[in-house]
Amino acid sequence: MKHVDIDDVESQFFGDQDVDRRGLTDELNASDLAINYYRLEPEQSLSGGMHAHMDQEEVFYVVDGTVTFETPEGEHAVGPDEAIRFAPGEYQTSENRTDGEAVVLALGAPQESTDVRVPMACRECGDSDSLQFVMTSDGQHLECPECGNVVEMD
Repeated sequence: MKHVDIDDVESQFFGDQDVDRRGLTDELNASDLAINYYRLEPEQSLSGGMHAHMDQEEVFYVVDGTVTFETPEGEHAVGPDEAIRFAPGEYQTSENRTDGEAVVLALGAPQESTDVRVPMACRECGDSDSLQFVMTSDGQHLECPECGNVVEMD
């Protein structure tokens, strides 16, 4: 058993939004599950945009506030004490569209996700309707899983 006080976990600011994100996976010595705590101010998001984990199931539990999840099929407002699940390959993005703060617990299994996609067709080959998000020591880029074409991200 491992116990942790979230207030004792250092925030790892996420993206260019300065989202308060606290990674609990390592703090709890979790081996098969990714666990993240988010505190979102108005207009902040849990992710950088529409994406899908092709190799990971995700569950978001809203502790406080309301977060709107957008999918290709529509929008879903998730309020306090509600949860939403996305199967591997389901596209989603989210945002706190309220005037108040939102607190969310995000769970992902398996823990490591190495195949994250964005819904963008490959301009080079046209054979893929999604590009893979790739992080390297030099930065990040998008890559076509069919032809390997690389799209640099600004």
